[in-house]
Amino acid sequence: MDTSRRIVIVGAGGRLGAALAREYSRDFEVVGFNHAQLDLGAPEQLRSTLGGLDFDVLINAAAQTNVDRCETEQEEAFALNAEAPRVLAEICREKKARFIHISTDYVFDGEKREPYAEDDEARPISVYGESKRDGERRALEANDRALIVRVSWVFGPDRPSFIDAILKKARDEEEISAVADKWATPTYTLDLAAWLRSFLFDRAEGGILHLANGGECSWQEYAQWALDCCHAEGVPMKARKVGAASLADMKNFIARRPVYSVLGTGKYHQATGEVPRPWRGAVAAYVRDHVR
Repeated sequence: MDTSRRIVIVGAGGRLGAALAREYSRDFEVVGFNHAQLDLGAPEQLRSTLGGLDFDVLINAAAQTNVDRCETEQEEAFALNAEAPRVLAEICREKKARFIHISTDYVFDGEKREPYAEDDEARPISVYGESKRDGERRALEANDRALIVRVSWVFGPDRPSFIDAILKKARDEEEISAVADKWATPTYTLDLAAWLRSFLFDRAEGGILHLANGGECSWQEYAQWALDCCHAEGVPMKARKVGAASLADMKNFIARRPVYSVLGTGKYHQATGEVPRPWRGAVAAYVRDHVR
């Protein structure tokens, strides 16, 4: 273990933060903060707590990610998703530490029908997307070496996600459905941890980077493949087919969602020479290793 390098992870209790903390603690000293330990909405606490620490990298994997709550609690959304990243970026600039901030595909309006590149114009259509885009902007203004990493449909073993919810339902019900007219790409937390390694210490450039597994799918395709993988692995499921629902059927949604928000990873490939594995392989690995 390289104890000379310390990584701080804000949001270490979340789906992605927990995965990053576990994976990186195998090789580096990792200090993780969950919501109870560090309040993103309290700038002075951020400064007093983090200002007294020595570290080389800070990864902010914390945010208000409840898309619909952001519509009704806009002040909270901007405090957590926009102002907090600015404060964290400033702290890292003062310490000459690397700042990596996790953002989202929801900064796009979804009007495009081919993968979004990093230099495509961000036009969010929800308060969540607006607050995350504002957080990107404020972080880069405060620290031009900040690295903004956009991800989509994050899943992994540490906290339940869409895929866990759909499989839980499939265990008990023969008929299930998922939205078939909204497309993006699942992003496996364990893969993301591996991809990010290249950018922790050795690459000093800042800016925006898209990271997601390869390909694209609808929620229905995503759910059907996970269900197929469960049957192949002998995981008991009542359902065998995922029916098609429409985004317009989701009457409980408050915020608008982009219909198409696939993230292109060409910039990552150009920087590293590597290509993220396809989402189907990542989902199959997750089911094999973590679904019982």
